[in-house]
Amino acid sequence: MLEIGTKAPAFTLPDQNGNMRSLADYQGQKVILYFYPKDMTAGCTKQACAFGDLYPQFREKGAAVLGVSKDSVASHKKFEEKYGLPFTLLSDPEKEVIQAYDVWKEKKNYGKVSMGVVRTTYLIDENGIIIKAFDKVKAADNPAQMLGELE
Repeated sequence: MLEIGTKAPAFTLPDQNGNMRSLADYQGQKVILYFYPKDMTAGCTKQACAFGDLYPQFREKGAAVLGVSKDSVASHKKFEEKYGLPFTLLSDPEKEVIQAYDVWKEKKNYGKVSMGVVRTTYLIDENGIIIKAFDKVKAADNPAQMLGELE
């Protein structure tokens, strides 16, 4: 996990519509950057839908919400449409940003060890500095937790 107080690594990735988005696009506003394992899975859907439900409050507080996984642009588009997600999903199939943010790790699932995205959420301030970092977050609770961090 990246350290609080450090500059967030810059990135440019395609969103669910195929448009290129960079961290610099959000200069001047807080960014909730959350990394999740896979579109359409139970935990990831709970997390995304909860971020969607709270999205108006995030916007009121001047924060952007960006979800990142290694799923394709097409997968993100299906995920967005199926659940009516109002925020940006970024596709990182090469895992460049996932690795830059130190969320590609060894995971144990039912005794089996594999590499994967560890559910992690960063809060980045208006100047691109990481001000909060949470790893191994609980999918359903994370969006409300992050809204609280904006108080």
